[in-house]
Amino acid sequence: MSDKLADMRRDYTRDGLSEHQVPDEPLALFRRWLAEAVEIEQAPVEANAMQLSTCDAEGQPHSRVLLLKGLDEQGFVFFGNYDSAKGQQLAHNPKAAMTFFWPAMERQVRITGVVERVTAAESDAYYAVRPLGSRIGAWASPQSQVITSRDELEQRVAEAQARWQDSEPTRPPFWGGYRLVPQAVEFWQGRASRLHDRLRYRQEAGVWLRERLAP
Repeated sequence: MSDKLADMRRDYTRDGLSEHQVPDEPLALFRRWLAEAVEIEQAPVEANAMQLSTCDAEGQPHSRVLLLKGLDEQGFVFFGNYDSAKGQQLAHNPKAAMTFFWPAMERQVRITGVVERVTAAESDAYYAVRPLGSRIGAWASPQSQVITSRDELEQRVAEAQARWQDSEPTRPPFWGGYRLVPQAVEFWQGRASRLHDRLRYRQEAGVWLRERLAP
């Protein structure tokens, strides 16, 4: 298998990325790339899927794939359990990184910044439009904690369903949204011979600086 891994490669020839083609700030370009990914990426790929990386109290990095659920002028929004492993890690160290990868377009975007909780109103609004099963699941799952079996999880779901059988479930106090406020955003476009295009926006004194990085 190791020999096969060493031989696995493809040349990226789909597109290029020039400083003359991009806006002065990164969110406009991200929105453009995300819209193109939604159109081009093939199922079952979810164009809003991204890898979120955090660090625990010992400095150990942790990564997982989540779905981006909001984007505004302040940053990138996702949701989860505040008591989960990532929630505890963000409470200890709010610095985090996101990576989006769109293989059909031969593109990735890397974002670093500081994470903050969104307002309760924002969390309530998103929770209200989730499918009922997902709302029940938020109550039922002690995310990241050790459980004895799948049966235990299903029992917790049944208990939550019974609790809310006569009313709409409200948002759990331990569940809600986060916003990653970007400090740097790198756009990567695959090119031939591994001579990829890398443009990084970096915020300095409230102004976005744009710079090209060597591949």
